[in-house]
Amino acid sequence: MAKKKRRITEESEEQYEFVPEEFDEREFILKDIYGTKVLFVVTILAIIVGLIAALICAYVDASWAWMVATLISFATVLGMKKLLMVMGFRVDLLETKTMIGNYLMFLCLALGCCIVFMNAPFFT
Repeated sequence: MAKKKRRITEESEEQYEFVPEEFDEREFILKDIYGTKVLFVVTILAIIVGLIAALICAYVDASWAWMVATLISFATVLGMKKLLMVMGFRVDLLETKTMIGNYLMFLCLALGCCIVFMNAPFFT
């Protein structure tokens, strides 16, 4: 007996077309400039806090002075959002990952400045 020939019918596949969203270049640039201004202020604040922490470490003759300096740096990070709002910056315009980067940069810079400033050329 002869077998019937199967006819394969191809189903038409759905066609997807990527439609990009409208990109507002001006808004992107202004947001980036604003984030850079906040980063600059955070950098200056980190240097100031590092200098204060170094003064504490250099002139407080105690073994726990470095803990106080570190706590000052972490306390400033915890209050940084409110501090920036007091300075007139709208932190809600910045993305969360940008602010986390600002916080980490602040900690590294403040503690690094503390270590550099409390050594020989500056305070002895």
